[in-house]
Amino acid sequence: MGQHRRALRTTAAGAVSASLIAGGILGLAPAAHAAANDVRYVDIAGDGGTVLKANVVTPAGADGARRYPLVVLPTSWGFPQVEYLAQAQRLADSGYVVLSYNVRGFWQSGGEIDVAGPRDVADASKVVDWALAHTPADVRHIGMAGVSYGAGISLLAAAHDPRVRAVASLSGWGDLIDSIYSGRTQHLQAAAVLDTVGTVAGRQSAESREVFSAFYSGDLTKEKDLVAWGKKRSPATYADQLNRNGAAVLLAGSWGDTIFPPRQSAAFYEQLTGPKRLEFRPGDHATAEITGLFGLPNDVWTDTERWFDHYLKGEDNGVDREAPVRLKSRTGGGYEGYPDWKSVGATRSRIALGGDTTLHTNVDSGADGGIVFLSSILDQVAQLPPVASIPLLPRRWAAVWQSQKYATAQRVRGAATLHTTVTPTEESGTLVAYLYDVGPLGLGKLVDNAPYTFHGRTPGRPFGLDLEMFSTAYDVPAGHRLALVVDTVDPLYMEHNPSGARLTFSSPANDPSYVSVPLREQ
Repeated sequence: MGQHRRALRTTAAGAVSASLIAGGILGLAPAAHAAANDVRYVDIAGDGGTVLKANVVTPAGADGARRYPLVVLPTSWGFPQVEYLAQAQRLADSGYVVLSYNVRGFWQSGGEIDVAGPRDVADASKVVDWALAHTPADVRHIGMAGVSYGAGISLLAAAHDPRVRAVASLSGWGDLIDSIYSGRTQHLQAAAVLDTVGTVAGRQSAESREVFSAFYSGDLTKEKDLVAWGKKRSPATYADQLNRNGAAVLLAGSWGDTIFPPRQSAAFYEQLTGPKRLEFRPGDHATAEITGLFGLPNDVWTDTERWFDHYLKGEDNGVDREAPVRLKSRTGGGYEGYPDWKSVGATRSRIALGGDTTLHTNVDSGADGGIVFLSSILDQVAQLPPVASIPLLPRRWAAVWQSQKYATAQRVRGAATLHTTVTPTEESGTLVAYLYDVGPLGLGKLVDNAPYTFHGRTPGRPFGLDLEMFSTAYDVPAGHRLALVVDTVDPLYMEHNPSGARLTFSSPANDPSYVSVPLREQ
């Protein structure tokens, strides 16, 4: 656990700095921009009377003679209530009443952090009640949107309150457990960001402190309770309710999101039966939306306004006739449109993983998923993902398989899947699978990854493993190879390998091992 604590301290310091700097800048820039407009700062009684600090922006000239569509914006985790003022002003100029509120437990709002629990959902309905009573908002045309924490609360609120007719979830989550505990593996740096920002900018409840403590401890006796806690806070749990209510749902995320990876959002999208749209772009958590918070041109916020214009105002702007799945590759190019998620990786190519390979655990081989936020931001702005020299990876701690050189470019779209047979020497263990784009000199650029942890296995007895990676859009140039690398330590994740443990990967004749790579149709 010493290594885990050091990783937590390093990540925590970065998380605090990033949150305070971003929160401080957002607290000044949009506020200054909106100061000349009619912005009202109000107190709203949330669930149980908890005071929620909020601001309201109304269209110019609104005198109560007519009603306007309402957009409610819950704040992101650790951000102040002025976070959305630039976008609120833009929406108000377009004819919306916009109400942004600081979620409970953060900054000046009262109460304790509920982590998108029942109190947060009830708060959202109380905010809608207040807006209908105190602004010229139209009860028939109510939307909710938000970034990150605000996105998740918006989806949960729409599932529980049928008055919400449209949602824009930006860098949100569908399944909280599959976000930070996928493959039964704690996403260590992601949890550290949430925990530390919550501690610095808010007031954690006894329940949330207990949850984070249990999460870090890896205590299997508490796993069932942790999963139940997370499912209660997952919009996917309430997909049937959301479908019955009929809200139009826009989901927008980033390929490199280290807090809420794209795979779980795509799975949630597939559960929805009403009007829906799914967008993925290069970047990390909330980085695709952040320029829009300063009032700068931004594709995510433009699509959000178009979504509301159609489903709240009834404008015939064509958003309902466009391809509902829109992707942008990490390696450049324009937007690609697809009729549904399963069409994204229309074909699949298999890379055989032959032979037997034994790994020694507890040592980072040099292959890893990078650093939360930093690595995917570099990929977003400079196309510099985490890299590794594939020929130099130590085979004692890294298993490596490579494809042949490709004669044509390979457009990877969606989630690659690893199928193999594992024989452990201990009952518990962790492995991490990576897919790399390998150039002529052997330098591998990270395409995708995912962790996997097992418990309760019989030492020496093989078991089958199917591991789905997080999903991506990446073009592998002609003349390059794809490589699958497996090791057992990654700073992003908590590992559960006993000291001296080994993992053997094999490819039985009756069940050969492979990695299946989803490709866009040429």
